Amino acid sequence: MTKTYRIAGISFDHVHMPDLLRTVAATPNAELVGIFDKSRERMEATAAELSISNERIFTDYRECMERAKPDLVILCAATGQHADWAEVLASYGAHLFVEKPFAASLAEADRIIESMEAAGRQLMVNWPQRWNAVYVTAKRLIDEGLIGDVIEVHYYGGNRGPVTMVTDTTGMSDEQLLETKRASWFYQRESGGGSLLDYLGYGVTMGTWFMHGRKPLEVSCMVDEPVGLDVDEQSVTVCRYATGLSTFGTRWGTLTNPWETQPQPKAGYTLVGADGTLSAYSGDTVVRVQTRARPEIHELPVEPLGFPERNPIEYVLHCLETGADIDGPLSPVISRVGQQITDSAIQSAREKRTVALVE
Repeated sequence: MTKTYRIAGISFDHVHMPDLLRTVAATPNAELVGIFDKSRERMEATAAELSISNERIFTDYRECMERAKPDLVILCAATGQHADWAEVLASYGAHLFVEKPFAASLAEADRIIESMEAAGRQLMVNWPQRWNAVYVTAKRLIDEGLIGDVIEVHYYGGNRGPVTMVTDTTGMSDEQLLETKRASWFYQRESGGGSLLDYLGYGVTMGTWFMHGRKPLEVSCMVDEPVGLDVDEQSVTVCRYATGLSTFGTRWGTLTNPWETQPQPKAGYTLVGADGTLSAYSGDTVVRVQTRARPEIHELPVEPLGFPERNPIEYVLHCLETGADIDGPLSPVISRVGQQITDSAIQSAREKRTVALVE
């Protein structure tokens, strides 16, 4: 690449920010020029680990943007704040990298898209599953026609729960755990909390990618109603497509985190095609396939990711360098379909009925 890109990180609300900044620091043509959060304390550990100098640490976003002058901003704010941040950041002329979920509603997703289009800048919605080689291999095999046109997607996703990512909950009483959850934005409705918003977006956005952009006709969703909490910790969504029914499950409270030890049910996808089936689970080194020509389940190896798709920073900078559009589940087009389905699921769960896809 011919240019070193200046990158700033805005908000440490989302626990993914430190990992993203580590990736920036390890990317040769990237320079981390600033980080912002209203709480300096939330930035201290990452700043120390990455040796970020004091003059690049900000508790005022205006000062961060004006002094750092980033080419690209990584946004890890609470989901319900994404649209507000996008509109503010667009005025500074930087490209925008939004950490999943896309938005708290379709209207807010459209505000993000419109802000970046008006500014003439690229928008990327980062779904970390896109960098899991097993899912990229699954998509390649689909595109090669191995199982025919995908007519059903069945997904299960989740983790032990977001508070376990930042807090040691060992030995907490039920009352202490409940209060810890209530203090986290992940469990606050107005901030875009809940397992449905956190994980359904993965399933339906990746599912839309696997199905080549196809949209469902109707959506039906049911969520749990945990006592004392404002949001769900579990959801099940059924989408009716012209080709059949697809199911998407989300869960905070799995026995283990899938990136460490696969829980049961396994986190991942089972894809049904017109001519076969394929299962791809988080972290696996193989996909499992059946076809009409070879109906016994057999394993095919997962191919490692190569440049420029080894990580999201490498990918987005490659697109900026070459002028290529952001594509696949990272694109506003596919991510918007995922948001349509998510909004429809929220409406369905609230009204306790099947609804048409929200437009």
